[in-house]
Amino acid sequence: MGKYLGVFDDVASVPSLPVGHAAAREVLAKASRVVVLTGAGISTDSGIPDFRGPNGLWTKNPSAEKASKLHNYLNEPEVRQAAWQSRLTTPAWTAQPNRGHAAILEIEQRGQLHGLITQNIDGLHQKAGNDPAKVIEVHGTVWFTRCWECKDQRPMEQSLERVRAGEVDPSCLACGGILKSDTISFGQALVPEVIDRALQMSEESDVLLAVGSTLSVFPAANCVPRAKANGATVIIVNGDETGMDRYGDHLLIGQIGEILPALVR
Repeated sequence: MGKYLGVFDDVASVPSLPVGHAAAREVLAKASRVVVLTGAGISTDSGIPDFRGPNGLWTKNPSAEKASKLHNYLNEPEVRQAAWQSRLTTPAWTAQPNRGHAAILEIEQRGQLHGLITQNIDGLHQKAGNDPAKVIEVHGTVWFTRCWECKDQRPMEQSLERVRAGEVDPSCLACGGILKSDTISFGQALVPEVIDRALQMSEESDVLLAVGSTLSVFPAANCVPRAKANGATVIIVNGDETGMDRYGDHLLIGQIGEILPALVR
């Protein structure tokens, strides 16, 4: 099984799917080109909060939401300084993959995974053992910094060491420009090549499995109708309704950490 989790080692510990969902498991088991699309909901069991939920990052810390807007980050030094302090303690550094991540790894180990599109920036799919070449991070990654001016990319830890040493707003070592995490902020353009690859991969799938996403953030949410239009079966696993439920052939609502292992088992 997984590199970090033996979620299928004890078969008795894997919950059964609710009545009526067995068809989704059968479809998934027969698929040869599965594309998985994940959102924040798959990482909450790893201790990484979502953004707008009751315990969300922005709900509890409005200043963090302000820092997520590109205009604020680039033009207000105090916003950047607060962002760097927040980065020191983000749960992403210590979070471990959970049963949901392990279930997706199982799909890859069976030879069925065509691609893994994630809206998350935490790197937990790679940490779980998924092939980085199969992972498309449409919103970037928190594990690297990128200079806004010269685009120089370096490991985030290098900048965090400078913050710990007393720099409140470390600048680019290559050109002196503004550093930010290599993630897509609000007001920042997505990388066209990344989005194009995600949409193409969705069109090539025979099953599109959407997990832990409200499917309301575009253009990533477009992966669902693109897959459907090209003949894929759409399975949606989430804690609540999504903006793309009308395209779903199988809607599995509940605890992701229970449903996904049962679906893949």
